[in-house]
Amino acid sequence: MADLKQKDWTKLLSEDNNSVVLDVRTLDEVEELGIIPNALHIDIFKGQGFIDEIQKLDTSKKYFVYCKAGGRSAQACAIMNQLGFDNTYNLLGGFTEWEGDVNQI
Repeated sequence: MADLKQKDWTKLLSEDNNSVVLDVRTLDEVEELGIIPNALHIDIFKGQGFIDEIQKLDTSKKYFVYCKAGGRSAQACAIMNQLGFDNTYNLLGGFTEWEGDVNQI
């Protein structure tokens, strides 16, 4: 896992067209604040449900993970690393400090 500021996070993301942006916030947070375009949403608070959903993903891809402030996404990256994901990138500051595009759902 790597903790990256938005500039580095988005640069790495733009260099890999086979990567996945993963939002681990609650559905209420996503509905209230929006979501980074093309992000996959899996709520980390689902516990085993989160792990079940993560295990369906391709471990060979790079995952750019974010939450509201960076804490839960760091936790998600650590869980993913334990499940065999080698390339996870945590967005420091999370969605709160995001300065890019946002889609409303």
